[in-house]
Amino acid sequence: MVDPAGRILYVGKARRLRARLLTYFRATYPDDKAARILHASHDIAWDYQPSEFSALLGELRQIRKHRPPYNVSMNRTRRVGFITVSSGPAPRLGVSQRTDQEVRRYGPIVSPGRARDALRVINDLLGLRDCAEKMPIVFADQGDFFAEPRRAGCMRHDFRLCTGPCAGFVAEWAYARQVAAAVAFLEGRTIQPIDRVVSEMMACSDRSDFAGAVRWRERFEHLEWLFAALNRARAAIALLTFVYRDPGDFGDERAYLVRQGVVRATFPWPATPIEREAFRAVVVREMTEPEPNAGPLPSATVDETLLLLSWFRRHPDALRRTEPLEEWQSAHPTARPRRRR
Repeated sequence: MVDPAGRILYVGKARRLRARLLTYFRATYPDDKAARILHASHDIAWDYQPSEFSALLGELRQIRKHRPPYNVSMNRTRRVGFITVSSGPAPRLGVSQRTDQEVRRYGPIVSPGRARDALRVINDLLGLRDCAEKMPIVFADQGDFFAEPRRAGCMRHDFRLCTGPCAGFVAEWAYARQVAAAVAFLEGRTIQPIDRVVSEMMACSDRSDFAGAVRWRERFEHLEWLFAALNRARAAIALLTFVYRDPGDFGDERAYLVRQGVVRATFPWPATPIEREAFRAVVVREMTEPEPNAGPLPSATVDETLLLLSWFRRHPDALRRTEPLEEWQSAHPTARPRRRR
């Protein structure tokens, strides 16, 4: 849907285009969103795609490119969340289902509620703040600028659960060190928070403080679940590295070069020796590129990764039409790669 100035207002997809468009013309203005979109539109343009997968990918990329005002949240209803690390002088950890924020993002996590419980444990162990983003930050290095002593904005500092970056109780370098420890845990490079919880739990048990041991045990379960969930997410994304053969609804086969959950290239399925050799060269060139960063998910492609995860989870038969990149890289150009069984 395009406005008089040529700006794209809305991007959608449909299996039956005529039926989908009729819903817009039959909608009631101004109550229905479809009618409001049609009222603001000057022209309607459409493009046929060879398959549902191609249409989903095309819709997503058009929305990401043009950011139409009537497309909300990339047209996706998400049931997953992400662990986020904000920017700024005193980063904070959080859980978000949005993908349009400029933050470091880890996941996806299938249970945002359990992730929040685990983050609460991490914040308490490392003394990280969980206050609002707009909270003023004053580090200990800046204490000379203030004549009167400052007080923390909440009780967490009094209970020794926060280092108090809002009141100058911690130096910037010290807070950054705690954030780095949290990020290392999220990226699977350390289990330091789990080690501390286990030590506290054992100490309570040695003192016969069984109530305290139970509380530490609960914290251990939260951290263990989050550590395993993030590892599973990284493994699932890493497995999305292959050549996917999409047969198309009308025989228009396509080859999708997928690496780390992102479609790197799309071509008609190579049927002749020359075409296979050309496509093999594309695969070889992609394999020479550095491995994608194993840290936070790139903001520019996170929606595409979610789409691929969802597609192959809902269509397990599609995995039978995939081939590892290594087989294409080493295959003789005249030999068609074997299909995965």
